[in-house]
Amino acid sequence: MPRIEELAATGSAPGQAEPDSVESVLRLLRSQGGRITTSRRLLLRCLFEGGAHRTAEELAAEVQSSAPDVHLSTIYRNLDELERLGVVVHAHLGHGPATYHLATETHGHLVCQSCGAMLEAPQDLFGALALAAERDYGFTIDPRHFAVIGHCAACVAPTRH
Repeated sequence: MPRIEELAATGSAPGQAEPDSVESVLRLLRSQGGRITTSRRLLLRCLFEGGAHRTAEELAAEVQSSAPDVHLSTIYRNLDELERLGVVVHAHLGHGPATYHLATETHGHLVCQSCGAMLEAPQDLFGALALAAERDYGFTIDPRHFAVIGHCAACVAPTRH
């Protein structure tokens, strides 16, 4: 597990690739002995061209619009491999399914438990928490992986008078 200082400095774990295009990820996959399949190419296109924070099911639906024979299990296997290579990160944003986004778009998450709004927070917002957890408990956290649950300003405003 990377130390928080390494995550804060680079936005990713040491030794992880930071590919910036479909083709650079395909080169990385080839260098690791991976095959370049139509489903991988389509999934990568979805990740690079679409919005962040999509579930595996949403990504599968997008891939299946071009290749209907690609199964959800194939999408999950590809996402697992891309995460192992440091290309994507998954995050749990409340009670729903995990969402995926490119690792180059590293950030934390704040989720409103009232309205469900999700705010992307800069990675350094969690720096003090991560340092305290490591210092006081010897525990290294990865703040990219979880969401801090609370209430957004719009939901808190009606209760303030």
